[in-house]
Amino acid sequence: MGSISTKTGDKGDTSLIGGKKVSKADLRVEAYGTIDELGSFLGFARSICDDEEINELVKSIQRELFLVSGSVANPDFDKAPSPYVTQEMIDRLTSEVERIEKMEGILSDWSLPGEMSVSAAFDMARTVCRRAERCVVRLSDSGENVDPKVVVYLNRLSDLIWLIGRYVELKAGVDSKLRDEQHKGKNWSRAW
Repeated sequence: MGSISTKTGDKGDTSLIGGKKVSKADLRVEAYGTIDELGSFLGFARSICDDEEINELVKSIQRELFLVSGSVANPDFDKAPSPYVTQEMIDRLTSEVERIEKMEGILSDWSLPGEMSVSAAFDMARTVCRRAERCVVRLSDSGENVDPKVVVYLNRLSDLIWLIGRYVELKAGVDSKLRDEQHKGKNWSRAW
């Protein structure tokens, strides 16, 4: 195996899947780089979480993120021998969202991050997921070829990550609701 230091990017460019050279500041590189960052944030959250079921779910998602990233890194994703992102992957996330939402006691309003280290780590991962989603939308809006399932996957994943944070708080008996007697106001979407 050769060195990971190829020096081919020393002038600020990189190659996409398929070989096309682009600037490391390219929107496509920014998008798949942010998905990579999301995988690392999820890994950190998993490393401090003591719930085995959640850890297995998150590890599976981290593996899927390599496929999601590959789809974004390939301008010709639609010509690949098999799809990177499948409806089954999205459906699985949706099922997990629905499963956790049905749990008695899951927070029904926005949360205040920071009540527990592990839930705060998942909240950080969620915000990176939302940024990745915005990067992919920006790439698509620029006219580049992007699999629309990537946006759906990331949107669903950010909802799930938020719920995972609330689930670990619920199991620990922690109340992270944003509203209290001094801070009343309109309920917002829980995971925006």
